[in-house]
Parts: sequence; structure tokens; C-alpha cells
Amino acid sequence: MRLAPPWSHLQAVLFDLDGTLIDSAADLAAAANAMRVDRGLPVLPLSQYRPHGGSGARGMLSQAFAVAPGQAGYEELKREFLDRYELLMYDSTRPFDGIEAELLGLAGSGLAWGIVTNKAERFALPLTKALGLAAAAVVGGDTTGHTKPHPAPLLEAARRLRVPPETCLYVGDDERDILAGRAAGMATAAATWGYLGHSGEFRHWGADIELTAPGELLKQLGLA
Repeated sequence: MRLAPPWSHLQAVLFDLDGTLIDSAADLAAAANAMRVDRGLPVLPLSQYRPHGGSGARGMLSQAFAVAPGQAGYEELKREFLDRYELLMYDSTRPFDGIEAELLGLAGSGLAWGIVTNKAERFALPLTKALGLAAAAVVGGDTTGHTKPHPAPLLEAARRLRVPPETCLYVGDDERDILAGRAAGMATAAATWGYLGHSGEFRHWGADIELTAPGELLKQLGLA
């Protein structure tokens, strides 16, 4: 393994899932649009849904029906959305170009890698398996009872990988990923090819690294 300073301490890399490792926006949008069609509403363009792909049901329903958690009818719509999404989540979702080579590069260099996502295990575990993402640990949004930006899921992933949190790098495409990584005592990297949230503004997040493409991580770590 070659790890250029300041990364000589690194033992593991953890990744967010949607918008970081995989592009799932089209399938998430399809589930929301199917609900609109059933209600006699026109479909919305993928471009409207895409920035909200990292927020799952909450993000999709905010666009499809202008409804938010805590509002009347939200929980019923969320249940329907999740049931629909479960049936089609394999249709178009794929790893971003360059991700598979990057993960092979990390493994070949002796670094452990895992996934920490707010996606529930109900979806995250079968989806990562179907896509061949053989992570050493997959921690979902319901694994610990906490979701990002709480640090508990990241700390659980480090525990499963048997590495100290301070030897981990967490890569994500949303500000909450960077906040969670910092709270867990980990270095952080912003995946700027991802969904980035509504504003798309990542430079104020305070990530240790800003990555423009998946293959760039290996170079930044001195592994390529």
C-alpha cells in the first residue's frame, strides 16, 4: 500500500450510497411519478427530482406532492412510495462510471471499505448485493436508530470494520455526510458528481477533499 501524506494513517474508506456510489435518481423519480399518474397528475421531469435523490422518500415526495414529514398525509404517501420503489429499484440504478474500478483499487491497496447510507436496510442490503458492491460493512438508516448527520451509523461501520474512527475517510454528496463524518472524528470528502442537495453548493461544507470524479479518490490518497 502507498498512502501519501497526510493520509498515511488511513485504514478504511466509507461511502454514502445514493449519489455517491450509485445513480438511483431515475428509479426514485419513477416511483414518485407513478404515484402522480395514479392521481391524474402529469409526470415531472427527472431534472426536478434529481437534486433530491439523496433524501429518498422525503425528497421525492417534496417534489411530487409538496408534502413534508409531519404534514397530513405524509406517512401514507411515504409507505406507498417505498412499496412502489421496492418493485423497481433495480430497473435503472447503476454504479457511477469509475466507481467499480475505484473500489477495486482500494481493495487492492489493502484498504477496507464500507457503505453508510440513510437508506433503510430493506433497500440497501439487497440493492448493494444486486449491484455487486461487496462492501465489508453496510450500515443503513435503520441500523443504529439514528440517521446522518448523527455520527452513530459511521461509528458502527468503523466498529464492524474493526478500525478506529479517526483512521477512516467518509465520502458523500450531501452536507449531512460531511457533518456526520466530522462528528464521528473522520476525515471527509465531498463527491461533487452526486446530487448535492437543492442548492448544489458544496464549497461551504468544509470537506477535507473535494472530488470531481470517482477515480480521483485514488489519486488524492496517493494510490494511483
